Amino acid sequence: MSLKKSRVPTTRLGRLARLGFTAGEIAVGGMAEGVRRLRGVTVDDAYNVFLTATNAEKLARQLAGMRGAAMKMGQMLSMESADILPREFADALAVLRDSADTMPLAQIRRVMGREYGKGWENKFIDFVYMPVSAASIGQVHRVQTTDGRDLALKIQYPGVAKSINSDVDNMAMFMRMLKLLPIEFDIAGIIKEAKRQLHQEADYIQEAEYLTTYRELVRDEARFVVPKVHHDLTTKRILAMDYVEGVPLESLGDDGVRQELRDSVGALLECLVFRELFEFRTMQSDPNFANYLYQPEEDRIVLLDFGSTVTFNKEFTDQYAQIARALIDEDNGAARHYAESIGYLDAGNSDEHAERILDMIRLVCEPIRYDKIYDFGTSDLFARGRDAGMEMMLGDMSEYKVPPPETMFLHRKLVGSYMLCHRIGARINVQKLILPFLPRPIKPGARSN
Repeated sequence: MSLKKSRVPTTRLGRLARLGFTAGEIAVGGMAEGVRRLRGVTVDDAYNVFLTATNAEKLARQLAGMRGAAMKMGQMLSMESADILPREFADALAVLRDSADTMPLAQIRRVMGREYGKGWENKFIDFVYMPVSAASIGQVHRVQTTDGRDLALKIQYPGVAKSINSDVDNMAMFMRMLKLLPIEFDIAGIIKEAKRQLHQEADYIQEAEYLTTYRELVRDEARFVVPKVHHDLTTKRILAMDYVEGVPLESLGDDGVRQELRDSVGALLECLVFRELFEFRTMQSDPNFANYLYQPEEDRIVLLDFGSTVTFNKEFTDQYAQIARALIDEDNGAARHYAESIGYLDAGNSDEHAERILDMIRLVCEPIRYDKIYDFGTSDLFARGRDAGMEMMLGDMSEYKVPPPETMFLHRKLVGSYMLCHRIGARINVQKLILPFLPRPIKPGARSN
C-alpha cells in the first residue's frame, strides 16, 4: 500500500487542471520519444509514441493523487486494455490496482465530522488513522467502537461522487487526445455505463445492500467469508463492516505453498465466477487482487469490496451459456449465432471479420474449451491475447463494434480470475466446473477435446 499522503482535489476545475497537466507531460514525453525513434535510438515496438513506460508512470502517479473516477478508469484501462497496450505501459499502470495516495489527517477528520456530526470521536475507543488500504473511491481504517466492536470503516474521499461525470468525460477526452484507444472506437455506451457503475460504487448504502445480499448467496460455502455490515455506522459515504484479517491471496503463489492448495483455491474461485454468472446472476465484477484475502488456519477466502457489483438478466446469461456450450462442442455456426445475439458481431459482418472475433472469443475461453487440467501458472494466454489484440487494432477496424457495456464487467471478472489463478499458479480443469451450468450438447454426439 502507498504511504504517500496527499489532499484529494475536490473541485472540478482542480481535477481538470491536474489531468491537463498530466496530458501536457505525456505530450512532451511523446514528442521526445518520436524524436528518439526517428534517430533510431529506440525500437518502435508500439503503434503510439505516447504508450511508453515513462508516460504510464506519469499517468499512474497523477491518477493515484486524484483518486475517484479518474483513477478508477486508469485501473480499468490497465486491465481491460492489457491485451492491446504494450506490456511496459500496462505494467506501469498496474500500480493503480494496488493503492492510492492516502488522505491527510485533517481531511479524514473533516469527512468523519460531516458524516457522523460533532463529537464523532465519542463513538470509538480506538481509531487507527493509518489506513489499512487506500483505493480509488475511498480508504479503509480499523476502529474499535465504545461497545467493543472491531470494525473496518471505508471512508469515501471528499468530492469523489460529485466529480464522477466530469472525471469520466475528461478521461475519455484524454485517452482520445493521446490516442490511447483507436480513433474508430465508439465508446459512448461504455462511458455511459462507466458513469452509472461509478455512481453506484460511490453510494455506500447501495454497497451495504449488495454486501448483505452476497453474504447470503455464498452462505452455503463454508470456505468463503464475507464481512457483516453494521448499519448503525453506515452512511452514504462511510461503510462500516466487520474487520476481517487474512494474508493477501496472491501470497499462495509464493515458493513452498502446496500445489494442492493452489489448485483448490483456484478451483473455488473459478466455480464462484460461474455461480455468479449463471446461478446468482449477481457478480462482484472487480477482480482486483486486493479484494481477496486468505485465512491459512481456517483455509478460507475473504471476499471484499462489493461496490462494483452488477446484475445480469436471464437472457444475457443464457446466451453466454449457449456460446460456451458451442465453443466446447466446436460448433462454429452456433458460436457465431450467439456472438451475434450477445452483440459481438452484426449479421452483415464478413466471414473474415467474424472469424477474427470468434478467434478472440476462443482465445479468452481457452481454459473452458478443453476437458483437461489447465496450468494457469505456465500459460502464455495473456501474452497471446495481447498480441492478438494489438494485431486486430492495427488492422481494418471498419467492421469492429464495441460490445454491449454489460460485457465489460463480465470480461473484467473472467480475465481477472484467470490472472489471479496465474498469480497463484493454480492448475484446474475449468471445463468440469462450468459444465453443470451449461445446456446439454447442441449436436447429438458432440464431444469435448
